[in-house]
Amino acid sequence: MNEADNKKSRNKLETQGAEEPGLNQKYDIDLILDIPLDVRVELGQVKMIVNDLLQLGQGSIVELNKHISDQVDVFISDKLIARGEVVVVEEKLGIRLTDIISPTERVKSLV
Repeated sequence: MNEADNKKSRNKLETQGAEEPGLNQKYDIDLILDIPLDVRVELGQVKMIVNDLLQLGQGSIVELNKHISDQVDVFISDKLIARGEVVVVEEKLGIRLTDIISPTERVKSLV
């Protein structure tokens, strides 16, 4: 066996252990369960000029571009993953998820 054949054999053995999980193999999701992620809920947006921004004070109301019945957007790590509605739970605000963005749509948003 020459050196090129030895190198091919070594590479084949090294890559056999590094194969991607197949259909019958399971991922060990426990490895990533405690990774912190930033979750952001966007109620709406507004563009303001600097002068209007400087006029804001305690009690000022900023009108957003969404209506009360519109869904809010839920982002994880700045990627849209769901939409939902604002709810009150024990005097705290929460979000009821009504629409989960499909993995296909999430991949399309990366481009």
